[in-house]
Amino acid sequence: MRGLLVIGHGSRRDEANATVRALAAALAAEPTVDAGAPPAWAAVEPAFLDVLRPDIADGYAALVAAGCTQIVAHPFFLFEGKHTARDIPEALDAARATHPGTSWTMTEPLGLHPGVITTVRARIADRLA
Repeated sequence: MRGLLVIGHGSRRDEANATVRALAAALAAEPTVDAGAPPAWAAVEPAFLDVLRPDIADGYAALVAAGCTQIVAHPFFLFEGKHTARDIPEALDAARATHPGTSWTMTEPLGLHPGVITTVRARIADRLA
């Protein structure tokens, strides 16, 4: 079974952390990656790289406890950097070492995905309206 781990940086600002949790809940409520695809996630968990819990190890463990053996990690970060290139993969490797028989893969951060560009245009239009 496949689980989704939505990873935020972690912040002292509750609103920022709530956004990561809300994204995980929204993705759990919509269980397909593409229209017509089979259900994608047996479970979805939020996790944080820094500052608070659940951390990546906690989130990974929760997915394993839900029966997931394949973990898809999504860094809810805007662009590639030290955290997405090094820190998150290292934390995922450490979590996998604690849970033999599991594997993980990681998506790209948001970057300049066409959906991000569309969203930026909409935010600008909202402000100018």
